[in-house]
Amino acid sequence: MNGEDELEELDEESLHDSEALPAERPNPLIIAASVTARGGVLWLPVAGLLALSGKKKAAGRALTAAAVAMPIGHLVSLVVHRPRPQAANIPARQALPEHPDSSSFPSKHAVTAAAFGTATALEDRKAAILVTPLVLLVAYSRLRTRVHWPTDVLGGLVIGALVALAQAGIGRSARARATACRLFAMVRPVLSDHSCPSSVSE
Repeated sequence: MNGEDELEELDEESLHDSEALPAERPNPLIIAASVTARGGVLWLPVAGLLALSGKKKAAGRALTAAAVAMPIGHLVSLVVHRPRPQAANIPARQALPEHPDSSSFPSKHAVTAAAFGTATALEDRKAAILVTPLVLLVAYSRLRTRVHWPTDVLGGLVIGALVALAQAGIGRSARARATACRLFAMVRPVLSDHSCPSSVSE
């Protein structure tokens, strides 16, 4: 059995009643995580709590990553037309008030959550200890309520993490250019050109 077959089997088994994914109505906490994370709303108060605890930089970067990742997730879903799991009669699915009919891949909840969580971890590891469990809860809630296939959630987590990593790389490049420009400013009195080189300032 190859990797693709294993993923398909994983997706199919996700609709069955199991210990990991019971068919019964989920715990209210799981339902709340899924509902409040819609549209990335959940991450606004989380960022606020981070800022209040003195982690403003982490909060800002996490929100930016989530804001960038969300439309990317929607863009991918426009390209990948995948039907949602047929689980309308399962109590776990009926627990959610929403009835999405957009493409199942990727889970936009997972995309946004992963971007927020990864950006937080890259900026502040201590803050990540508090945020990561919430990210995982949101991702699990989309499986537990049968709104997505497992591969939708896994794909969403990967996309979100990549967005945050890309943002961090761009940030490091910008800081490197700024540092180089400051160093140039320190030595420019002995140079004929009194401006920051274009290769540095751009």
